[in-house]
Amino acid sequence: MFDQLLDKLQNGRYITLETTPGHMPTIKPIIDKISELGLDKKVDGFSTTDNPLAKLKYNAILGALSLQNSFNKPVLATVSMRDRNKIALQSDLLGANDHNVRAFLTLTGDSAKISDQPNSKGVFEGDSTLMLDIIKCFNAGIDYAGKPFKIKPEPIYGYSVVNSHAKNDKTLLKKMSKKIDHGTVGIITQPVYDLDNAKKMVELHAKAKADSQNPNSKSELILGIFPITKLRTAQFLTAHVPGIHVPKIWLDNMYEASLVSPEEEFKVGFDMSKKLFEDILDEHP
Repeated sequence: MFDQLLDKLQNGRYITLETTPGHMPTIKPIIDKISELGLDKKVDGFSTTDNPLAKLKYNAILGALSLQNSFNKPVLATVSMRDRNKIALQSDLLGANDHNVRAFLTLTGDSAKISDQPNSKGVFEGDSTLMLDIIKCFNAGIDYAGKPFKIKPEPIYGYSVVNSHAKNDKTLLKKMSKKIDHGTVGIITQPVYDLDNAKKMVELHAKAKADSQNPNSKSELILGIFPITKLRTAQFLTAHVPGIHVPKIWLDNMYEASLVSPEEEFKVGFDMSKKLFEDILDEHP
């Protein structure tokens, strides 16, 4: 399952669908919706988010397990460094391995200060590269302290994230290089909203990979796509989500459409999003 996903990433076209488990003790509504729309037939795999914006949600690893069992397709379970120390991270990897959850999207995580849980505190023993280093140890048959496992874990695949926009391209290049050096197999960008932005990200990743201290890296860039169908979504992304740039033309078109009707607003946003998706696929798989 995961070997096939990695082969698609490195040699073919690769599309995964992000899911956000809800604030409820089940992921069944998401599974039912995917089945109803036949989305599992349109993608190579899924991902589950891990308490985004530090808001309490259903567990990402258990969500990944449920999706895999339901659709027999690989899932990237997001792991936020905000909520776990090295012991908990390794324990989660061991338990997940036994249930064939073996791809992890590693990220530092949003600040606990914005959580909906009173007085929550972040752990932050390290950034996302700590998780990549732990994964490398597990794949070598040892834990992070160097102690050999009695049974070697099945291969684990570490993915990373990167912003899609910065005032200085060197910032993005440096972050990509660091994650490639630590063994990421794929770097997923924040959503891109114009083709030039997508091309720039591909170029930066190629340079980061060429300059890497990891000569055997097979890292690939995965461009993030997030359709915008409402003006308020475009405005929220522009104003409140660092690392994303929504071009003025999108905001202007969505505004004009919103003055006509909600249906026209949706149509204009969907058409722009669809065209961008198709244009990107012509440039990058």
